[in-house]
Amino acid sequence: MTVPGEMPVWEGFLVPVLQVLSDGQVRGRREMSQLVAEHVGLTEEQRAELLESGQPKADNRIGWALSGLARSAAIERPRKGQYVIAERGRALLQQHPEGLTNRVLFPKGRARPTAVAAAPVDTTEALDPVEQIEDGVQRIEDDVAVQLLDRLRGQEPAFLEQAVLDLLVAMGYGGAEKQVRRLGGSGDGGVDGVIDQDALGLDRVYVQAKRYAEDNVVGRETIQAFVGALQGRHASRGIFITTSRFSQHAAEYAATINPRVILIDGDRLARLMIQYGVGVQTRHTYRLVEIDEDFFE
Repeated sequence: MTVPGEMPVWEGFLVPVLQVLSDGQVRGRREMSQLVAEHVGLTEEQRAELLESGQPKADNRIGWALSGLARSAAIERPRKGQYVIAERGRALLQQHPEGLTNRVLFPKGRARPTAVAAAPVDTTEALDPVEQIEDGVQRIEDDVAVQLLDRLRGQEPAFLEQAVLDLLVAMGYGGAEKQVRRLGGSGDGGVDGVIDQDALGLDRVYVQAKRYAEDNVVGRETIQAFVGALQGRHASRGIFITTSRFSQHAAEYAATINPRVILIDGDRLARLMIQYGVGVQTRHTYRLVEIDEDFFE
């Protein structure tokens, strides 16, 4: 609940964001921060208040509201840093004009129609401080994962091919000499990259990377074509990576065939990129302290 005169928490900005976007106009991030702040009547002092990181607190909370609404499909991002209201957003605004919460955005069982969807998160009132930190980190990673896939889909296919090879090197593939080569192009023969696990190339892994829209489903036929390309190279192992997801039949097929094929969908791709620091950077590091009991003995 927002106390009169105090800056709303991020959930308190959900309805104002939808109200500002209700005219159907596409607006940028900076414009949204300004318009929403004016809409809720933030004072100059509140707009100038900074977090420890140096970011304005109001911008941060409005940004979280934009992120949550985008992940719940209430607003859409037609381009990087651009926002427009979606049909679900209009429905939510009509049903909850007095306020929205995270539970309403992400009711149990509902997920954004994409490989990466934020899980329902309870309010932090019942969480201890450490749990609140872990919860906040997870929410940040959920949002970054969505952004990673959006950015990858907006690049040329060659960019994705190189990005997944960079990821595999970061994961330890390619040996100490990092023997990884991109083969993408019209004459790639159905593979985009090759990883030599040893200096002589006796142990090779072939890679296919496909840039697909979030609602695309990679079927069994596509995996069969990749297997055919592997067999044509007398390969025993392959990795198929996509920015979308795989059908159940594709997953079942890949689990039972020889050569061995590992499938990595958009969700796992984004999580691995975050885990191994590919396409992301550390924004801020916090130090957690506790009493040193040995000191007092």
